[in-house]
Amino acid sequence: MDKPFVLAVAGPTASGKTWLGVELAKKYGGEVISADSMQIYKGMDIASAKPTEEEMQGIPHHLISILDRDITFSAAEYVKLANEKIQDILSRGKLPIIVGGTGLYIDSLLDNVQFAEVKTDLDYRRSLYEFAEKNGNAALHAILTEKDPEAAETIHQNNLVRVIRALEVIHTSGIKFSRLKAESRSQESPYDSLILGLDAADRSKLYERIDMRVDDMVRRGLPEEARQLWTHSGMKTAANAIGYKEFIPWLEGSAELEDCIEKIKLETRHYAKRQLTWFRKNERIRWIIIEDFSKKNKILEKSEKAIANYKKL
Repeated sequence: MDKPFVLAVAGPTASGKTWLGVELAKKYGGEVISADSMQIYKGMDIASAKPTEEEMQGIPHHLISILDRDITFSAAEYVKLANEKIQDILSRGKLPIIVGGTGLYIDSLLDNVQFAEVKTDLDYRRSLYEFAEKNGNAALHAILTEKDPEAAETIHQNNLVRVIRALEVIHTSGIKFSRLKAESRSQESPYDSLILGLDAADRSKLYERIDMRVDDMVRRGLPEEARQLWTHSGMKTAANAIGYKEFIPWLEGSAELEDCIEKIKLETRHYAKRQLTWFRKNERIRWIIIEDFSKKNKILEKSEKAIANYKKL
């Protein structure tokens, strides 16, 4: 039997993934499954760029705002939930469309990565969070560099969840995280999938969009959302998310608001660059190079052509 078809829209932040995912869902009768490591949490709405009801245009969106902020969440858990959603969508005769910028989620799902069973140690994990809070993310990342330099090279120091998970794996299994990852068996995928990747012909245009989007987020109340997270939970997971952690000095009274906003813009541009570096390694991605972000019809036309050329719809 033919494998069920799954479409994905990937790319850096602010590249227009949400809009394109909705347009393709409207055209092909699809539903969207988010592949964003922060949109999955409740109460983290503005900085994670969760789609609004207006932006969704009536298209069902899944795996958004389903977890409390103090719950850790792994790629293996994402794959399990996403597979369940894919089967549900297919059972209703709809097209599953994976949309997001978390490359690890998309690759793990569509490449059918098999994750090794590794025990958790909540006390050890808690001690690492406390160490990072006291000494900083860079200090904890330095420990990972000492224990597993290959893993440290692929995990950014501000990705505290993954740094801690890597150290926890080493602690509980005695095996380097990088080795365990390399030994993860990729069985044949149950899906026939096409990944559309969005990128700008002129990178400066993407960075301009990032700056404008941050300004819009601030107008919509991002500083107050950060304050609420800080007040109610000390941010927890939010402290790892760009758009929240940069406000901590302002909330502590040690920095001006405008300086924190500029820091968010800078960190978001750096994040977009890291996303593109990750996605560029995936040779399966069909890239949609955007000359002008304002010409949405052209972007949609290129995407539809790529799908038609794939000869699956």
